[in-house]
Amino acid sequence: MFAIGCGDPDADDLDTLRRDPAFKLACGRLPESGADLASQPTLSRLENAPDLRALLRLGYAMIDLWCQSHARPPRAITLDIDDTLDVVHGHQPPSLFNAHYDERCFLPIHVYEAESGHCVAAILRPGKTPDGREVRGHLRRLIRRIRTHWPETRITVRGDSHYGRPEAMAWCEANDVSYLFGLSTNKALAARVEPVADAVRVRRAVNDLDRVREHIEFLYAAGSWPQARRVVARIEATRRGLDVRYVVTNVTHCPPHWLYVSLYCARGQAENLIKRHKSQLASDRTSCRSPLANQMRLILHTAAYWLMRVIGHAIPKPQPLAHAEFTTIRSCLLKVALRVRESTSRVHLAFAANWPEAVLFRGLLRGLLPRPT
Repeated sequence: MFAIGCGDPDADDLDTLRRDPAFKLACGRLPESGADLASQPTLSRLENAPDLRALLRLGYAMIDLWCQSHARPPRAITLDIDDTLDVVHGHQPPSLFNAHYDERCFLPIHVYEAESGHCVAAILRPGKTPDGREVRGHLRRLIRRIRTHWPETRITVRGDSHYGRPEAMAWCEANDVSYLFGLSTNKALAARVEPVADAVRVRRAVNDLDRVREHIEFLYAAGSWPQARRVVARIEATRRGLDVRYVVTNVTHCPPHWLYVSLYCARGQAENLIKRHKSQLASDRTSCRSPLANQMRLILHTAAYWLMRVIGHAIPKPQPLAHAEFTTIRSCLLKVALRVRESTSRVHLAFAANWPEAVLFRGLLRGLLPRPT
């Protein structure tokens, strides 16, 4: 986990890093006289050790740790669910060819808590769009586990049109869960918004404006839905043409403009969090032959995400690094040169005298290290 956070995600790197004094010190061993850390074969055995039952328990433990980290249950939480491309370079099961990406890949699902940016779950899955039963199963297991800790917390789920399945929406409605899902367009929806869309096009052309936007709402029932549901449409006319987006929801207490702009569009931050998880921590290194081992690697990368997020949140807000990316935090605070000297009674760490982040690093140590009791 420390190696992933420091930009060394391959187990092969550990054949050298197992002797690194800083890593040994971080793992509770003396930097010089302490035993070396685990090597690549040991880590590979660790990745392949858990069976399906153990991985399910680890997934639940991640949810439990997140819930237990709160001093009191929150009044409401918003969960953003999305998948991301994970290209494979072989035929590792359960990878599939995805015509949209033109790649053989996994499409792992990530779930983030919107306010804090915490990664609640990361699930390896085949490279295809999830169907309704799969989405319902993931939501059911996740939300039931959360409610064992927070039975009174209001939960809202947001996702794009991949997750706006009839089975998922029906389960949310039956279990008092709010949802906002994207909705793919069709001829029936286009006909419902056409009068307003035509007026928006005319207003833009007559006034020679760059952009005109309108939000409307109506009740709509697809053929596979047992009932009509609230649909919000964002209609935008620009010089390039007309663009219409739809959101289906069971939230009824807010106007369509606020629901689309402030509630639904805020889920775009989850895509930035996934980029941190995948690009800056290399969580797409799922090259093991076993899907269980690849899921274990995904859990390890999620733990590294937690570590980097804790460091980022501990930086005081006035500091320039308070809103920095993981790669910037790594290069400025973690991957720095120092001299380590071990004596009989203590370990001496000597940093460069002109290190620009020395004061910040000293403050982080005081804030993050546990105090002796």
